[in-house]
Amino acid sequence: MSQQSSFGQLQDEGISVVLTHSALDIASVIADVKTPKAGAVVLFAGTTRDNFDGKLVTHLEYSSYSPLALKTMFSIAQAVKQKHALTAITMAHRLGVVPIAEESILIAVSAPHRHAAWTGGQEALEMCKEKVEVWKLEEFGGDEGGVWRANRGGARGVPLDSAN
Repeated sequence: MSQQSSFGQLQDEGISVVLTHSALDIASVIADVKTPKAGAVVLFAGTTRDNFDGKLVTHLEYSSYSPLALKTMFSIAQAVKQKHALTAITMAHRLGVVPIAEESILIAVSAPHRHAAWTGGQEALEMCKEKVEVWKLEEFGGDEGGVWRANRGGARGVPLDSAN
């Protein structure tokens, strides 16, 4: 992830977590976890889609309490790496405006065998969405405005005028 302008980064042997305002680099994240000891590399790329619940989405905007979010991401990465005997794990989350079809989160893992990589990658994603201190503003087209949501899959948000 060294090619990106990072807002914050924590690293240890085989673990890297990043929060950045820059576009995420898939090749760099995969390179972070590749090693001759791994027989499997799994990548999850979460992208901004153009709709939610039948409504047109113009973009997403992510914010976080970054010092705590980095620590939480690092704790998740450590736990998942140990539980699934991963060779390496990298979690990168983009902050700020993320246009349609661009990545907001990348999670790459490597392991000696595919099962550990698949399950470890999925568990890291679900824990990240459940626990990391990141929020998103989902902007809709037209007069509807936007909705703030915790970064949880499928949960309805609070309209901006109701949030104040």
